[in-house]
Amino acid sequence: MIKILFVCHGNICRSPMAEFVLKDMVKRAGIAEDFEIASAATSSEELGNPVYPPARRKLAEHGIDCAGKTARRIRERDYEDYDLLIGMDEANMRNMARCFGGDPEGKLHMLLDFAGESAPVADPWYTRDFQATWRDVNRGCIALLERLRPEKKGRFRERGK
Repeated sequence: MIKILFVCHGNICRSPMAEFVLKDMVKRAGIAEDFEIASAATSSEELGNPVYPPARRKLAEHGIDCAGKTARRIRERDYEDYDLLIGMDEANMRNMARCFGGDPEGKLHMLLDFAGESAPVADPWYTRDFQATWRDVNRGCIALLERLRPEKKGRFRERGK
């Protein structure tokens, strides 16, 4: 089983979008039992809050439900518990490295690095452009799955633009 934790600042927009997009992709591909997927925040600002309504609506537009998800903060033990800890931007990466005392096992990655892009996932908290975030998250999750499951290459396609 591959255990993946997506991380952003508050765990109410980008990281839960990535969590539920990837959960949907592996379910549709019939490989959900091969994965454990979750998300968390680097800050405590939104702890206990649900997914931000515009992010929830964007997921729902694509038939993806995130009911019951509430923000939680990363914990030091997450480094041991997960195989991949995937940040949405450089600030997330710095904060994770600080929390985990570095990255001795090479588990920390930015999502769009898997798509060959050295760029952050668009932050809709500031841009209000949830469509751009959807595109980034979708592209990153497809590339991540193709990297993890090369024998399934081509089965992971974008849903809606």
